[in-house]
Amino acid sequence: MKRGSDVVKVEPQVFDLLVYLISHRNRVVSQSELLDEIWSGKIVSLSTVASRINAARSAIGDSGAEQKLIRTIQRKGFRFVGEVSEAAVPLMEMRRPFETADAQDIRFCTTSDNVRIAYALAGKGRPILKAGNWLNHLEYDWKSPIWSHLLRWMASDNQLVRYDARGNGLSDWDVAEISFASYLRDLESVADASGLERFTLFGISQGCAVSIAYAAKHPDRVEKLVLYGGFARGRRIRGTIEEIEQAEAMLTLMRTGWGQENPAFRQMFTSLLLPGGTPEQMQWFNDLQKATASPQNAVRMRFVSDTLDVSGLLAQVKAPTLVLHCKDDAVQPFSEGMYIAAGIPGARFAGLEGRNHLILEGDPGWSKFQEEVSRFLNDGNV
Repeated sequence: MKRGSDVVKVEPQVFDLLVYLISHRNRVVSQSELLDEIWSGKIVSLSTVASRINAARSAIGDSGAEQKLIRTIQRKGFRFVGEVSEAAVPLMEMRRPFETADAQDIRFCTTSDNVRIAYALAGKGRPILKAGNWLNHLEYDWKSPIWSHLLRWMASDNQLVRYDARGNGLSDWDVAEISFASYLRDLESVADASGLERFTLFGISQGCAVSIAYAAKHPDRVEKLVLYGGFARGRRIRGTIEEIEQAEAMLTLMRTGWGQENPAFRQMFTSLLLPGGTPEQMQWFNDLQKATASPQNAVRMRFVSDTLDVSGLLAQVKAPTLVLHCKDDAVQPFSEGMYIAAGIPGARFAGLEGRNHLILEGDPGWSKFQEEVSRFLNDGNV
């Protein structure tokens, strides 16, 4: 958004909040209404709401002390009190291009071992199927300050299909098997249920290994392959004795600390994944970890991640492939991204600036990520 001649970067949720307050400036907007409209009824802390209000004020040159534009009405809510001039385009339509893909269609399919998998479709155009990764939730991710910028950008010019893998999100939690083989079945089921014949397959983190396995097994279905922040070998496969011991210690901590009300334990994971995240982003991810998986399933999923090995499948991938990895990724080493790119014939590799494992909108590598992916998807001669 712009403030005068200056471009001001704001998180999608802060932008939505500001737009909503301006659009309803003729009255006081209660906190419960904001929770329904901006957070889709999700339970969030008062500090989270306050931080979004403060960020909206800061973006338009206001402050909590002055309240010249956004005023707090004690025990009632908030009201935008600044002067507004309407442009030719209605205010609610003044959104960044990738934010126009607001609607997603959530559906369900059943795997061959009778597990119900939730998947969602959004946008129109060439099909892109995003593989499931560590802790997803179709509804929360769509509006979150962690995922929404990426998902809506992907859905702006494409049909984006994504899903919650078994054991988390809206898919079945009470399942007999959580394994790498079952993750591959989840992906196969969604690809078939969504009616995709040929598509671009997009993997993030753990989802890269599943994508590699699918591309090797179904070369006729995968037109292109995009892999970000991935690894072909889990920690227990590639790690030193010390790293393997650390992985075991982490599982022990997860068994005892994951479901506790005190978020200190989950904050440890958040700090690893998002060392450069804002307090609001970290709070959101803390909440997501508890809401999207049980302690038992979190342990099971973590073990699969630590023990997977698709190194033997890399040479079998026939699809044109783009591999992206942040140089200072605090979770999966940069060298593992290069290992994947070196193993897949003809793969292109792009190193990104940044240290977050999940790429955020404010990260230094976000613009290059968009440029590299757009060029790759639009290159018919790859």
